[in-house]
Amino acid sequence: MGQGVPKSEGREAREDAGPDAAWDGRRTSGAEGRRRPGDVSREAPGNVGRGAPQGVGGGTPEDAAPGMAPIAFGTWTPFPASAAEEQGPAAGGDTPAPGDTPPPADPRREPRPAPPSRGYVGSRPPTYDAEPTALPEADPDDLDALVPDTVLDGARYGACTLRAASVRGDSARYRGEPRRDALLTARFGTGERALLLVALGTGARTAPGAHLAAAEACRWIGGAVGRSHARLVDDIRAARRGDLKSGLHRLTDRTLGRLRAGAAERGLEPDAYTAGLRCLLLPADPECRTRVFFGVGPGGLFRLRDGEWRDIEPEVAQVKGEPVLSFGSPVAEPSAGDHLTMDLGIPTPPSPYEPAPEPPREPFRFRTSVARPGDTLLLCGTGLADPLRGEGQLRAHLADRWSRPEPPGLAAFLADTQVRVKGYADDRTAVAVWEA
Repeated sequence: MGQGVPKSEGREAREDAGPDAAWDGRRTSGAEGRRRPGDVSREAPGNVGRGAPQGVGGGTPEDAAPGMAPIAFGTWTPFPASAAEEQGPAAGGDTPAPGDTPPPADPRREPRPAPPSRGYVGSRPPTYDAEPTALPEADPDDLDALVPDTVLDGARYGACTLRAASVRGDSARYRGEPRRDALLTARFGTGERALLLVALGTGARTAPGAHLAAAEACRWIGGAVGRSHARLVDDIRAARRGDLKSGLHRLTDRTLGRLRAGAAERGLEPDAYTAGLRCLLLPADPECRTRVFFGVGPGGLFRLRDGEWRDIEPEVAQVKGEPVLSFGSPVAEPSAGDHLTMDLGIPTPPSPYEPAPEPPREPFRFRTSVARPGDTLLLCGTGLADPLRGEGQLRAHLADRWSRPEPPGLAAFLADTQVRVKGYADDRTAVAVWEA
């Protein structure tokens, strides 16, 4: 009778219920009228006569072999009488076939649920409150200069899912200062020829109007990329790395040049109205997994693969070109011959009639990479890059949260970017790309 039952199902039935308890409980809890037709084939021989009245199950204690242990037959699992009352008798009085019941799910194959997001990591909580305290002061004649405390955006194109967030830092929230980080997400073109741009600007910490400079840098680079997006898409598809680097370097220099011109119009020094600029280009073509990073200024570029973080920020030379006076120049060697005076190696001060040299510019950063399915690419400013590099618990927490088959939603991503670490209170701006 029970030859067709898989061994695992019969073993599970014997482990979940003892020889006497489980079957007796199902049979005695309901009236005999609730028995489904065909239950006689599933009645354990050892239980006949103990848990069911004689004559109801169609058998007697004499029918069972003496000394036989109770055995579970068939693939049908007994269920409480309340469930039987809700389902009612089977249509036509037939018992479902053993193959109609789906096999139990294997818990080892089910993905582990994502751990809950945390308020902070580390041994102690940060000093500042987790929520905003003070708003920045507003000018009634210049309300366009106001920036919101938090910006959140996202999209899905081709093989990638995009999440972007910018949050005012704990220190700025407490002091009533504006968010110095700016975030721009834009799509240029349509269909597989579309190009996604994410721009992250960071104003100087002590410069007045730093948030305005960051926002202008994002808008200007967005306009420049948008007007050249068709050629950029062709270069990305054809893997013309040299053309990409030179073209994006030129667009970045023009953007920073406009900021320096704006500083002159405001009567400020060139380094008093400037911003760091970090950008990411993502083609919408699902067959193209090339990701392009470019920009100037500090920050972080990380890749999460197989649960491990890797810092892929491109390395740049700090000083380029020939050394100049008072900036990396070696001490002049005395020439051969007699000297009437001693050369002490003291540099000659610059002439007041010559224009002062411009401050050294930030080096251009550029990197192209081909993503793999399952990768997560993270572009961020120093507000998140510094704690990621300095706090192992934050790296482990975000790796666990972002290594799931599905990317987080907007609210979950915002909560992840706000996980605080004591000693880091700057603005948090992060752009993450999940590869399908």
